[in-house]
Amino acid sequence: MEVIIRPTAEAASDLVARIIARDLRANPHLVLGLATGRTMEAVYAQLVGLHRTEGLDFSLCSTFNLDEYVGLPPADPHSYRHYMNRHLFNQVNIDLRNTHLPDGMAADLDAECVRYEELIKRFNGIDLQLLGLGRAGHIGFNEPLSALHSRTREKALAPLTLEQNRSLFADPETMPRRAITMGVGTILEARRCLLLATGPKKAGIIARAVEGPITSMISATALQLHCRCTVVIDEAAAAQLKEADYYRWIFANEPEWEQFR
Repeated sequence: MEVIIRPTAEAASDLVARIIARDLRANPHLVLGLATGRTMEAVYAQLVGLHRTEGLDFSLCSTFNLDEYVGLPPADPHSYRHYMNRHLFNQVNIDLRNTHLPDGMAADLDAECVRYEELIKRFNGIDLQLLGLGRAGHIGFNEPLSALHSRTREKALAPLTLEQNRSLFADPETMPRRAITMGVGTILEARRCLLLATGPKKAGIIARAVEGPITSMISATALQLHCRCTVVIDEAAAAQLKEADYYRWIFANEPEWEQFR
């Protein structure tokens, strides 16, 4: 795991967008794993801007989202399909046939989870998986006690997740209590993972995810096992890290980051 600390949330989001853009330019057929949430909106806005100003080409890439609420149709404004269409897909030149999310309306949710895993395999796996971090320490909707080898499955949402996301619904009581999510094991099979977290409310969970013990209670700790995982955070989210000075040194000195400095 490599931790990169940027001075502000804007700088952190910009770096993540530029990493994605670099990989997409290097491999136009890139298979991207995507995430949703308020933190990701700035990343997608940057990618849309790069598409419009620099011609960043999405026409040949494919995408797989981490998760989707159970019981919400794609047209529902709270669904993650609607989120992705609004913030990215409908603003760039991506082929919507190559954008994939779990079907939260499937009659057989277990079969849908198997189908999604098989579809990822058919695309030869995910090249770059973008991740956010929930306050419960989850990646995707892998809530506490998610097995570190878990696969795509239906999952009940934890109380802290419900509290965190309830404000996004006009009527909080209509928020689904369950979702389909890629498993921790599915995420760890991506060739590269890129996690973005910003703000003081993420400081405690970032410290536990990055520097704490690996535990199924905090699924993000499993990323410590990944051979190529980059965590990008701002100074506010880095406030409780013990080795923050070392992480700052990495960005300032490692050759990989020279083009981004």
